[in-house]
Amino acid sequence: MTSTVLSPVTGPSAWRGDELTTNRTWIYHLNDDEIAELEAVGRKFVSDDPDLRTVTAEDYPLPVCAGAIEQWAYDMSRGRGFVLIRGLHTEMYSDALSGAIFYLTGLHLGAPMYQGGMGDLIDHVVATSDKSIDDPTARSARIRDKLVFHSDSSDAVALFCLRPAKEGGASSLVSGAQIFNEILERRPDLAPLLLEPVHYDWRRQDSLAPANTYATPIVSIVDGVCSIYAGSTYIFTGQNYPEVPRLTEQQIEVIKLFDEITYEPGMALDMDFQPGDIQWVSNYAALHSRTEFTDYPEWQRRRHLLRLWLKRDADRPMVPNFGKPVLARGEQYDASHEMPDLGQFSVKTAVIPRLIT
Repeated sequence: MTSTVLSPVTGPSAWRGDELTTNRTWIYHLNDDEIAELEAVGRKFVSDDPDLRTVTAEDYPLPVCAGAIEQWAYDMSRGRGFVLIRGLHTEMYSDALSGAIFYLTGLHLGAPMYQGGMGDLIDHVVATSDKSIDDPTARSARIRDKLVFHSDSSDAVALFCLRPAKEGGASSLVSGAQIFNEILERRPDLAPLLLEPVHYDWRRQDSLAPANTYATPIVSIVDGVCSIYAGSTYIFTGQNYPEVPRLTEQQIEVIKLFDEITYEPGMALDMDFQPGDIQWVSNYAALHSRTEFTDYPEWQRRRHLLRLWLKRDADRPMVPNFGKPVLARGEQYDASHEMPDLGQFSVKTAVIPRLIT
């Protein structure tokens, strides 16, 4: 076992949920000028109806919001790891306008990524199925059950609330740096193992994956910035491939301890979405989940979130090849693993969820 001497992570990224419930500085309230610009440029975006695969931030500048967008980027990369943006008047917008504003902010924060087997760039979190999480065919974004804490397959993930649930459906975040600090305090003998690479099941996450697994540490600490890439499910299923090195008893112990601490009272922050809320999260700073929810019976009133995945280059110091290899729009692993050209690439249709279960 390594004898690395580690120190606790300090700074805004190491937080507890029970502390942030009374400190609401993680909410950014848009001012009137910022809202007016987002609405005006969003309407132009809908009218122009550009191809979501090729449109750029330069095509739709946001000079009034530039300072705010810079702050959101900093919040993700060097701050708490997340920000909630509030103030949009979605009750007055079409879903297409809401989607345009959402995608525009994404363009100014990174490169949108394909999501799912169809190659969509805007995906949906909406219950189109009555399946339970125990059903292996269930898609977590299309059911109402509580989800486990996890990282998505991107550098950053964003959710835009079109309509909240009738009851429940809170978005839950937990600080990766704080989990690491807890492990370091309780088991300093095991904490260094988190900095050593383990193999994750790539094939189960992505049918187009060019290999069965990829290797990455669970924790990266560079220039005092702690980054986390968690997902015990894929670590353990990665052990099904005979070419993968076997986990040691100590590695299994620290991975299970990581999961246990994640769910301890006071660790997570739950936030109830309001219509128009945008939540930006660095997948390397915080794990996310949601609580179980009850929907309205009418389809048009159901809980409906839009989701973006972003690739963000060089905005966060990390060890080389940390996390899952991610591809932005237009990229592919190789010629034999091309993304299907089946996505909805007009914002007018991309905001309409596919009725899949």
